[in-house]
Amino acid sequence: MKQSYKIFIDGGEGTTGLKIHERFAGRQDLELLHIDEEKRKDPQERKKLINQSDITFLCLPDAAAREAVALVENNRTRIIDASTAHRTDPDWAYGFPELSEDHRRRIETAKRVAVPGCYASGFIACVYPLVKAGILPTDYPLTCHGVSGYSGAGKKMIAVMESDEKPEACYSPRQYALSQTHKHLPEMQKICGLEYRPMFNPIVDDYYSGMVVSVPLHTRCLTKPFTLEQIHETMAVHYQGCKFVKVREPGGGKTLEDGFLPANTLAGTNLMEIFVCGNDDQVLVASRLDNLGKGASGAAVQCMNIMIGLDETTGLL
Repeated sequence: MKQSYKIFIDGGEGTTGLKIHERFAGRQDLELLHIDEEKRKDPQERKKLINQSDITFLCLPDAAAREAVALVENNRTRIIDASTAHRTDPDWAYGFPELSEDHRRRIETAKRVAVPGCYASGFIACVYPLVKAGILPTDYPLTCHGVSGYSGAGKKMIAVMESDEKPEACYSPRQYALSQTHKHLPEMQKICGLEYRPMFNPIVDDYYSGMVVSVPLHTRCLTKPFTLEQIHETMAVHYQGCKFVKVREPGGGKTLEDGFLPANTLAGTNLMEIFVCGNDDQVLVASRLDNLGKGASGAAVQCMNIMIGLDETTGLL
């Protein structure tokens, strides 16, 4: 008889929490623990449910996530944190198993796993393999561009964007985090082993979910001049055999037949696509994913599957 795992989602009314609930629909191997609506912020009730669970998902603001971890009073409950709070903490496994065998092994055995940020997932997927292969210098002055659907900004932004009184400005792409202090920057730097934080230019646009994150590279500034084909081969080898991360043909091939890279085509999935475009002088490495999938709830469920010894694709598209 298969083991049934008790699952508690702390912050289950937020966008990520609701998506995790959706991904658990129909799963017979999980028993969801529910908190009464009037007790959602009651620390004693949350403490009880956290300690009853085998795995607790934290879908909370950073401060509340740290408080929730402090409520654990046993050595059994495992925590998967979707907030920013623990992503650069060396005592927490970083929840991106495709990065390396070491990342996967840490997730398998961890009591504490930090789910990557959505933009950070896209950036790190592009940069980590090139740094690891010795192609990209750790002091390269990187720039990262990202465009995302508005769901990544949470319930308040969703309400504004779907309101009949949506401001005129919200019908256009809007760049933000102009002060270069976006909350994903610390993990982008640390996980990739960079000496300096990248310049990061995120844009939120007038569609629900999906994102593209792109990193432009001048090959003359790499550790030595590499061709587009060599960079593509490095990415393809790094992610060979991965179930959720796929490196497409150089230039996008048939995947991008019209020469455009739309950001919303992987919405609803846990997939990520990597593209290597440009020429031998200027290479654009880009990733496409769902900010609510591989960038949030999908990654969290994938990590849970790995932690309890299931096929990582269980319950995921």
